[in-house]
Amino acid sequence: MKLIDVTNSHPELVREQLANTDANFVKVYSLGQTTVIFTGAPTHEDIILLNRNRRVKQNEIDFVRNKLTDWTEEVDVEVMPGHNFVELSYIKKDAR
Repeated sequence: MKLIDVTNSHPELVREQLANTDANFVKVYSLGQTTVIFTGAPTHEDIILLNRNRRVKQNEIDFVRNKLTDWTEEVDVEVMPGHNFVELSYIKKDAR
């Protein structure tokens, strides 16, 4: 698997996220047919994996988490699955 940074191809999404949320950064990646949106704010980090054709696979979730974050296995990460997407949400220790 390979993550490709496609942030520059999504300027409107990035602009809207930065303008309407507390995010400090927004990165968009392609993982084949799965789109990955990684946002970071002072108190939390969120990753959304979206695939319009099928459910997101566990190995994709694990791969993205390992590549993009330094979250350890002990860290409380809230996983919110949907039909064709998964959101991972991590509250930073300092914010608790």
